[in-house]
Amino acid sequence: MGWILLTNDDGADAPGLPSLARALEAVAPVRVVVPDRERSWVGKAISRFDPVRVQTVERDGVTVHTATGFPADCAQLGVHALFEEPPALVVSGINIGYNHGSAYLQSSGTVGAAIEASIAGVDAVAFSTGSKRPWREWRDWVHTPDALVMWERLASLAAALARSLWEARPSGVVLTVNLPDEADGSTERRITSIAHVGYERLFSQSGPGVYVHDFGGGMHHRTSLEGTDVQAAADGAVSITPIGLIDTAPLPEHLRTALVG
Repeated sequence: MGWILLTNDDGADAPGLPSLARALEAVAPVRVVVPDRERSWVGKAISRFDPVRVQTVERDGVTVHTATGFPADCAQLGVHALFEEPPALVVSGINIGYNHGSAYLQSSGTVGAAIEASIAGVDAVAFSTGSKRPWREWRDWVHTPDALVMWERLASLAAALARSLWEARPSGVVLTVNLPDEADGSTERRITSIAHVGYERLFSQSGPGVYVHDFGGGMHHRTSLEGTDVQAAADGAVSITPIGLIDTAPLPEHLRTALVG
């Protein structure tokens, strides 16, 4: 029958982790391997020189394997090293904050773990949630007890989408799914493309020669947002975006000529 590997980039104390683990148990047995702390914005980083240490802890009745490395390390360990057989599906998330648009997808540890699973030959889906509320206010709220109802609702929706993957048993599929924080089973779902977006300054100076991550959430887009994951979020819809590994991109003919003659 197989089992589901659950990971994330927000760590063992991510507020939605226990809810999602329990919801996925209705689909298949679940094993949880996550970073031992928040590891956002690390993309698909892999530990190279530092040893990765794994411990087992419990969070709200859920057994959790924590690793000192990155989300992609957790996917690697969960697929290849920690268990007798690999999972049939990897689920990453639910991330605090949308992971949509090209710049953010390439930076996301949540998506990075799903991509690492795909490299290992396992289908994967990365879940993220966001809100139309001011970012800093909402980010603080999702860690409060009042947010538990939201996490339970989103976990149920994520598990239903994961069940679709589980039952279809595709091959070579990686999805990134963005769930509005008010979404439920009746919310519109769209198959979307990746918006071509960028962001502005990430760091601000906190002292002489010292800079800290201080992203304000700004985004600029290079092409139309129609049909994209970013537009779906703006419309309050669930975006389901298939993504692939790095592939060859088209090269303008005048640049091709300039490069090779």
